[in-house]
Amino acid sequence: MNVYYNTKGVGDVLIIPLTGEQAPNFTEEKFGDVTKIMNENKNVIGYNIFNASKYLTLDKEGTILLTKDLLNEIKALFDQEGLDDDLEFDLTPKFVVGKVLSKEQHEDADKLSVCQVDVGEETLQIVCGAPNVDQGQKVVVSKVGAIMISGLEIKPTELRGVASNGMICSRSELGLDQSKDEKGIYVLNESYEIGQAFLFE
Repeated sequence: MNVYYNTKGVGDVLIIPLTGEQAPNFTEEKFGDVTKIMNENKNVIGYNIFNASKYLTLDKEGTILLTKDLLNEIKALFDQEGLDDDLEFDLTPKFVVGKVLSKEQHEDADKLSVCQVDVGEETLQIVCGAPNVDQGQKVVVSKVGAIMISGLEIKPTELRGVASNGMICSRSELGLDQSKDEKGIYVLNESYEIGQAFLFE
């Protein structure tokens, strides 16, 4: 699970998105420096922690992998502010290094490929539309449950009748700089290990 901290863009605020839902009619509840954000059905879709550096150990900016230590600091702040919400989040990494084991043409779409991708503990079938995807590449995979920087939540889906469980990402989809000449997925070098968390550095 990732959280977001960008002092230049939004100030000293830690953003904790729990879903990819864009709720036009959201409501907020404030507990000191913690704001709980809910949709119209009163389901929690995220939290914002203001003056975050006052309470939390944040040694980098941008996309941050939520660790057990950071989560414990957040829980302590919630207790301090009288917010007793359940924070038993899934801390397994949702952005990981994968290796494309095979690539086959989608039977019903010329521009789609059906890939089998090793992500360490399992092999995922992912339908990919990038022109540069190929067998043998190491790539960044957003697994089911990942929240993209755009707010998109990755879910199991079907593309033209073929199951797809995850996404092979481009640099721009990861919020990383991408040159105008660079098209398609982000191909990693061989130093990356299959299954390791992809760190946004």
